[in-house]
Amino acid sequence: MHNSRILHARRFFLCLCAALGLVLLSGCEEVKINDLTPSSFAENPSQIYTISMRATPKATAMVPGSLVPRLVIDGKNFTMKPSPLGQDVYEFDYALPAGRNQLAYYFLVQYQVENNGVISSREAYTGVRTLGVVGRYVLSLDVNRGPIGAKVSILGRGFTAQDVVYLDSTPARTVYESTNAIGFFVPAVEPNRNYRVSLGGDAEKSPVGTFRVDAGTVSVVPSSLTLRPGTRQSLTFTVPNVAPAGGLLLDLTTDVPESVIMAEVMVPAGQSSVSVEVTGGRPGTGSLFLKGYGSGEVTIPVTVK
Repeated sequence: MHNSRILHARRFFLCLCAALGLVLLSGCEEVKINDLTPSSFAENPSQIYTISMRATPKATAMVPGSLVPRLVIDGKNFTMKPSPLGQDVYEFDYALPAGRNQLAYYFLVQYQVENNGVISSREAYTGVRTLGVVGRYVLSLDVNRGPIGAKVSILGRGFTAQDVVYLDSTPARTVYESTNAIGFFVPAVEPNRNYRVSLGGDAEKSPVGTFRVDAGTVSVVPSSLTLRPGTRQSLTFTVPNVAPAGGLLLDLTTDVPESVIMAEVMVPAGQSSVSVEVTGGRPGTGSLFLKGYGSGEVTIPVTVK
């Protein structure tokens, strides 16, 4: 007898839970909520970000005009307004507090339904969502191909003087121009192929785009140098096409740095040749090397005696 009472009580409890579950389930189906907010925003000077959602009524018994969509952030309730983006779409412009770049939020929709002349209040809500504000982002490369030595600009926001541009894993000579622009000179990599351009450091790199490195040729006059310590001689470099905007950097190296004294070689924008003065230093024999041209490297023998 005692066991029979316990069995009946258990059945009653299970039926009650099932009934409550159906009620809750039907309540959830009365309004469908879709989050239309992106997971991240690009930082803007106003620090105001639009959070939006679509609340679609599904219940025919819903009282017209009773639906009130709300946004909940940090325990605070904000009433959302109809959006011009479409029917059942609501939005709220949230001012992010200073010093924050992330926030958590959820949507709460309050409404009323009428059954058999009885009006009751209901609500539906979503789980907690998060969004972040990105202080640095890349918009685009100003060009998508060029020869070794060409200067290329990257447009975006949040750049710093510590940023380095990479073509695949090869670091490029990077020029910080402003928080919204950064440039780089195409390094001496294998030509006639595409490279992934990224920005950052070894630990973390932000993708920028794809850049194709074209092959180039250069002529050097004279083809070798013989100097005495302290004497000077001109060295002229000529490329087949005029240098692009920003100029064309000819990145020369040498195995006798104490014997060769010379300035950086840059073909000015719109020109196809440049001459530089080479001064003899300590006596020695070696070469100047220009990678990425001809068969892969142009060698200019140098003797200082």
